[in-house]
Amino acid sequence: MKKDIILCGVGGQGILSIATIIGEAATRADVNLKQAEVHGMSQRGGDVQSNLRLSTEPIFSDLIAQGSADLIISMEPMEALRYLPYLSKDGVIVTSNKPFVNIPNYPEEESLFQELASLPNVVQLDIEQVAKDAGSARSANVVLLGMAAKYIEIVSSDALRNAVATIFARKGEKIVESNLKAFDMGAEAAQ
Repeated sequence: MKKDIILCGVGGQGILSIATIIGEAATRADVNLKQAEVHGMSQRGGDVQSNLRLSTEPIFSDLIAQGSADLIISMEPMEALRYLPYLSKDGVIVTSNKPFVNIPNYPEEESLFQELASLPNVVQLDIEQVAKDAGSARSANVVLLGMAAKYIEIVSSDALRNAVATIFARKGEKIVESNLKAFDMGAEAAQ
């Protein structure tokens, strides 16, 4: 089994934290992992993207070829569309439905959402609001990971949840609990 995942968003949204959590879960499950990161202008709110390849067999490249990604996990809807050429015909997009307008020529929201709606496998949610409802506005990325958990498949949702607890453990029990709640709310919303 294999799963090729593109993680994308805007600098500061927590894309690399999602990659770290998935990597922790994969390592604990003895799943092979390769990761390539493109940070772009992350400190200025620029494009941030990571290729994450998981497999039960050896992996020889850390980059995902166009048309072969199984999953795009995106913190921002325009960024999800930016990586659409990499998505396989049966691939799934899991994205926030709240634009992060950080450029003057950002597309009109109506056309952005029409394009997303025209695609066969898109799951979207106001992850920022769900994170606030979970008690931590900063955990929107973990809400998104919870939404994507069932599509990752090669590592279980429980393994991802346990990795959330491990990664945030050094920040204290309160942070762990709010992130676990965010993960659970994201997973529930994707059902």
